[in-house]
Amino acid sequence: MAAPKDNEFWKLRSKHGRDKLFETPGLLEEAAYEYFAWCQENPWLKTDFRGKDAEQVDIPTPRPFTIRGLCLYCNASEQFWRTFKASQAGKDFLAVITRIEDIIYTQKFEGAVVGAFNANIISRDLGLVDKKELSGELKLEQITGMRIVSSNS
Repeated sequence: MAAPKDNEFWKLRSKHGRDKLFETPGLLEEAAYEYFAWCQENPWLKTDFRGKDAEQVDIPTPRPFTIRGLCLYCNASEQFWRTFKASQAGKDFLAVITRIEDIIYTQKFEGAVVGAFNANIISRDLGLVDKKELSGELKLEQITGMRIVSSNS
């Protein structure tokens, strides 16, 4: 059965809308630190073969911090992160958001520098580009008065 016309049942609700993912900047920072700790406690395992008998060994390798990984850890999307950062509500969180992004950037950059991560992939992800521009002027002049001599004659 449908609700009666002109009802005001909505006023009986205890709350309107859904809860915020992060009520305070401190909660966001705490979630980020939990994600960073999880990454360090759960490294990737790289399979390698060692010794003359080629025994299989699992080598723990560091897991790079990413915004996408943080969002997955917090059960959010990257779109949420971008929208929240740009929104008016995100202005209160700007210092924490900037710090989190700086930590992620630094961990990737330093990991690539020391060889823990693939430098090529990380440099593209961080937007680091090695551009080389060449400039010059090309002048073409017509050559006249030349005679072609064949060695067969």
